[in-house]
Amino acid sequence: MNIIKNLKWRYACKKFDINKTLTDKKISNLKKVFNLTATSFGLQPIKMLVIKNAKIKTSLLKYAYYQQQVTTCSHLLVLCIDTEINTKTIDTYFDLEKQIRGTPEEVIGKYRKQLKVDYIKKSKQEVEQSAIYQAYIALGNLMTVCAIKKIDSCPMEGFDTVKFDEILKLKELNLKSVLLLPVGYRDKTDFMRKLKKVRKPLKKIIIEM
Repeated sequence: MNIIKNLKWRYACKKFDINKTLTDKKISNLKKVFNLTATSFGLQPIKMLVIKNAKIKTSLLKYAYYQQQVTTCSHLLVLCIDTEINTKTIDTYFDLEKQIRGTPEEVIGKYRKQLKVDYIKKSKQEVEQSAIYQAYIALGNLMTVCAIKKIDSCPMEGFDTVKFDEILKLKELNLKSVLLLPVGYRDKTDFMRKLKKVRKPLKKIIIEM
């Protein structure tokens, strides 16, 4: 039950130890975790920025409403969605499947075509909302692995996405920022570190049938 123990250890870290930095190996593992996250149809309409540069983090602080996690963390992970999710995205995925798995077009062609038809019917807003949902799946995946590896994190929705996109030049990359996940190691003075976790009793949140 070490996973449960580690999830109980986890909390939304409000202040990181600025003198402790995650190793390249740990950051590499988090990148792989993000890449291995399940996405709808395997299309991966999400990307992640890994920001270590202190000047960049400081420039973003104001637009994260001065939440100090952004600057005290070891690395700031910015989860983004692609703004151009279309039939080309679908072709890219299936072409990659053919390359990696050797799946012949005769096997995947019909599915490829059907998926394109389905996507064409969706509005841009619907497609982007679907991608946002998938960014949340990636966030949960990252947080769980962070807990297992005793890496502190703090999921954040509260930030000015427009300003973040502008500073990070995300529009040029056809991306939109959606979520933040500062990661690092908790500071000894973080007031949250010794507080008990507040959760409803299992019988109040689980329904068995």
